[in-house]
Amino acid sequence: MERFENKTIGVLMGGLSAERDISLTTGKEIHAALQRKGLNSVMIDVDRNIAMTLQKEKIDLAFIGLHGTCGEDGTIQGLLETAGIPFTGSGVLGSAIAYNKVTSKMIFNHEGIPTAPYRVLTDRDQPASPLQLPVVVKPADQGSSLGISIVKNKNEWPAALDLARRYSNEILVEQFIDGKLLAIGMNSGQPLPIVEVRPKSGFYDYESKYTVGKTEYICPADLSEGEKETCRAVAVQVTRALKGRGFPRVDVILSADGVPYVLEMNTIPGMTPTSLLPMAAKQAGMEFDELVLAILKTALLDHPFN
Repeated sequence: MERFENKTIGVLMGGLSAERDISLTTGKEIHAALQRKGLNSVMIDVDRNIAMTLQKEKIDLAFIGLHGTCGEDGTIQGLLETAGIPFTGSGVLGSAIAYNKVTSKMIFNHEGIPTAPYRVLTDRDQPASPLQLPVVVKPADQGSSLGISIVKNKNEWPAALDLARRYSNEILVEQFIDGKLLAIGMNSGQPLPIVEVRPKSGFYDYESKYTVGKTEYICPADLSEGEKETCRAVAVQVTRALKGRGFPRVDVILSADGVPYVLEMNTIPGMTPTSLLPMAAKQAGMEFDELVLAILKTALLDHPFN
């Protein structure tokens, strides 16, 4: 705690993406926790003038509570690097490669990390799915399940494609994998207790993620010891391959035959009342305020105070 005394911590929140509302909630929760810890924290709503705002606020460290484009994709990280301000979460490269689902998939395949078969669409004229149905259609660079659809019959294809293209020109089509949806939070390279996610609608969409009561969470997940070890091992592999730093979260689908198909790594997991990382940390004995402080400390791993 001593190292943060007389320092100003800027909580970067809001931002320019479609996940702005969730980021505002995340940022407010982080700011409140820092204040309860007696630290000097200021909330900064990120907009196009963020470079000037950082100069004005004269922060010593940035706690990134942003989600989506211009928050998780390496852009704000690059600005902070240039300004010499230590920040939480992954660095520029790690953020960029993890945020783009296609790039992540390419790395997964290269590293032998299990992931669902996929195709990438850039041509707007795509009359049918390039993979056998059912498939999952999603924007290549978006979070919070925005723009995602499960296509079970050919009549659903056009609407799914239109929805995904509202968010990105690059569309990822994945083979649908039936299994348990698991979230594996990481603490500086070590897995936290696994959270099993059971949306009551059957689809973990935006509403299921952020509406209390819409999803059942089991932590620790109802898995055999062998399944837990397999999932933990792949989460460590993903974190290393995508250059994750601090407290990222790896999401997988564990199939009936025990294969953990990796969906993605989230470099800045949500910190809302329904978020998965705080849930896993609590199961490990780390209350919310302690988790926030632990994340804050990781900002100094690569960029200690001068």
